[in-house]
Amino acid sequence: MSSPLPSLDPHTLLVFLLQVGLLLLIALGLGRLAVRLGLPALVGELLTGVILGPSLLGTLAPGAFTWVLPADADQMHLLDAVGQLGVLLLVGVTGVQLDAAMLRRRGATGVKVSLGGLLLPLGLGIGAGFLVPAALLTETTDRPTFALFLGVAMCVTAIPVIAKTLSDMGLLHRDIGQLTLGAGMVDDAVGWFLLSVVSAAATTGVRAGAVTFSLVSLIGFLIAAFVVGRPLVRWAMRRAGRAADGGPRITTAVVIILLGAAATHAMGMEALFGAFVAGILIGQARQEEEPGRSLWSDLTPLRTVVLSVLAPIFLATAGLRMDLTALADPKVLLAAIALLAIAVAGKFVGAYIGARASRLSHWEGIALGAGMNARGVVEVVVATTGLRLGVLSVATYTVIVLIAVVTSVMGPPILRRAMARVQQSEAEAERERVLAGVAS
Repeated sequence: MSSPLPSLDPHTLLVFLLQVGLLLLIALGLGRLAVRLGLPALVGELLTGVILGPSLLGTLAPGAFTWVLPADADQMHLLDAVGQLGVLLLVGVTGVQLDAAMLRRRGATGVKVSLGGLLLPLGLGIGAGFLVPAALLTETTDRPTFALFLGVAMCVTAIPVIAKTLSDMGLLHRDIGQLTLGAGMVDDAVGWFLLSVVSAAATTGVRAGAVTFSLVSLIGFLIAAFVVGRPLVRWAMRRAGRAADGGPRITTAVVIILLGAAATHAMGMEALFGAFVAGILIGQARQEEEPGRSLWSDLTPLRTVVLSVLAPIFLATAGLRMDLTALADPKVLLAAIALLAIAVAGKFVGAYIGARASRLSHWEGIALGAGMNARGVVEVVVATTGLRLGVLSVATYTVIVLIAVVTSVMGPPILRRAMARVQQSEAEAERERVLAGVAS
């Protein structure tokens, strides 16, 4: 007779439940406070981890800190597991919102803006990676891998933050708003691709053979996903839609996202890329669905739970790993200021050049630069991956997460100022009326 599966220790379960409840409670309060102050909720949710982590609670009340976060790897793994589930579903839901039809309509303009906002910060980030002090590197990583990872962190854009910002500011109907989303979606897709390549390189070393294998694996996965996976996903979502409620579609979508993540993880790549591609496939099934109950309306409860519960837990746990006391080191502080300047200038100038090359106005270019400059949750995900792989030290991780927060905060006021100088066209006014009709 086989022995029963071991059960979770009662005290471990108690601490886990208290941790999740406390993180969610404080994240909710600080997130709402951030929104009231005109900031993204992301800022308050990350601040939750900073308050409960080594930066504040660990310094002011070490005893309370060790009770909230016991020095037990198994205990932290439980919290990490919930956070990983949350970020995989968040990336998947983001992929569902990828509007391929809109990207095709925007054509050359979107490509120029996205390439400008991608290549310049990527190059600057890689260059900075070879120049930063050795104190920011870990003992187990080499300089080329670190530089590649820093380049990826610099070039990403946060579609969830951009979409929320544009919606809150009433700019989704404007051409610049839609173009910002389109260009940001391309940058995000390329960013996940590069993250998988760099993550594979971090585990096997930056060797031509290893990188080539990663690229071939990724291309093979993409071909299989869109040739074989796309019709299967469309069939599965349509089949699940025959139910009287949207529950089966939610379950099916979660299974597809997790299987996509598991596939790329099993291939030695980043699970986030598989989740993102799976989300894109679900999104295409949404765009190709037959008349009837909307797939997006069925998935709305999933999006609500992910954004309101699971994502805040992930962001709070990400904040727990920040240690602002690392900035007391003058070398780290100077590197943080320099990297922030490079991140802002690279993305802003790159997007602006792409806009001007497409014959958009000066203020439209500034608006695009401000919108695409928001790194938000995507850069936090990249930083967390780097910390987990041992590519980033705690100090470097803290610097990159701070860049994500600062760029997300500075975007809305610049965007508001620039768009006030861009006159609304008749086509935009008509689009606003249509969207208002849909919303009502």
